[in-house]
Amino acid sequence: MAKKDSPIIVQGYAFYNEQDAILAETERKKVEYLHTHLNTSDPEKVLAVYSKAVNDRMFKTPIGVDFLREMQTYLVEQCDYSYSDVPPIPLFVEYDKTLRDREVINHKKITEKKKDKPKEKVPFLFISIVLNIALIAAVIAMFVITVNSDQPNIINYETAITNKYSFWEQELTDREQKLRAKESELKERESALENTGTAQ
Repeated sequence: MAKKDSPIIVQGYAFYNEQDAILAETERKKVEYLHTHLNTSDPEKVLAVYSKAVNDRMFKTPIGVDFLREMQTYLVEQCDYSYSDVPPIPLFVEYDKTLRDREVINHKKITEKKKDKPKEKVPFLFISIVLNIALIAAVIAMFVITVNSDQPNIINYETAITNKYSFWEQELTDREQKLRAKESELKERESALENTGTAQ
């Protein structure tokens, strides 16, 4: 790739902007295609293609403008059209030196603004880091709360359920012992009543 200040040459024209050079190369390919497929023996078709290219602004670089000029000259000199019959070629540049100087100043300002942009990214990066740390702290806090909670959750559900069933089992065992104690007490009373009944 060419250096920043060195030109990119496309068909004899020096372009100092890579985008312009790419556009010029694209236009060169369009011109090449039209040269091979355009039937110059039919002036009406040539005029139609020329008019469409001018109206659709297909060509903006000097390479495309040269081709339009070639077609315009052919239509006027070879096909007996006048310049009033053939649409003029639009130019997309201004040639006044004062305007060019202003563009250079504006270009410098834009370049300086682009250099300043990395400074704007620093606060965004800082905010992003702070938010990530806050989110990590929130996740850790939620995990600690979940582990220490009395309510069953995905982490302590097995322990909570085992404790609950152990408590129920202990409760049932205690009740069963109480029932057996009352049952044996009732049996003792019954036998005592039977003994007193037979003694009479």
